[in-house]
Amino acid sequence: MNHILESFQKSYLKGLAHSLEPIVNIGKQGITPGFLVFTNHALDDHELIKIKFLDFKDQKKSLATEIAKQTDSMIVSIIGNNLILFRQNPDEENRKISLPTR
Repeated sequence: MNHILESFQKSYLKGLAHSLEPIVNIGKQGITPGFLVFTNHALDDHELIKIKFLDFKDQKKSLATEIAKQTDSMIVSIIGNNLILFRQNPDEENRKISLPTR
């Protein structure tokens, strides 16, 4: 997967994510194997998800990078204590989100 989003693609995805509720929370346990499994399933099902930092708020940038790396996803944005991740389905027929191109 191309791991670079153009700014207009990020803007498009941020617009789509605006109405989303966080589907995963990062709490006292941090990034656990169970968290990563759940996050991978959420990305498989939705492609675009929000993750809320309940704890580790001071480490959210470094943790966001680690989560994106571990889930092979892309960081769309960090807004407040919410992380927006995107991972497009590799199978074109199963894609829910079509990224704009120039």
